[in-house]
Amino acid sequence: MAQPPVPVSLADKLSRFSELWSPKIVAGVNDYEVKLVKVKREFVWHTHEETDELFLVVTGRLTIQLRDGDVVLGPGELFVVPRGVEHCPVAEEETSVLLLEPAGTVNTGDAGGPMTKEPVRLD
Repeated sequence: MAQPPVPVSLADKLSRFSELWSPKIVAGVNDYEVKLVKVKREFVWHTHEETDELFLVVTGRLTIQLRDGDVVLGPGELFVVPRGVEHCPVAEEETSVLLLEPAGTVNTGDAGGPMTKEPVRLD
């Protein structure tokens, strides 16, 4: 017998991990992954040459540094970084963010390095 459909609780998923800059897959949409990540301090400057990247702030405040100026997001606000645009996310306080990206997108894009994390699925 099939299980009834269950909504994804972002608060529940966020309560299940504490690692920073380590994306967790919480759902899929076609060939895209819906990820949650907790962030604090500065990430790395990077580019995703093949895809746009959607950032939606769940809690806290996120600054997305761009070479042309910063975008500051609060809870419930989103911004799409267009493909090929170099960016660097920064959060002064711990911030929870929902990301929407094609499956297999590397979090550090073209930069690589020690901040690169393979996303883990949270069931």
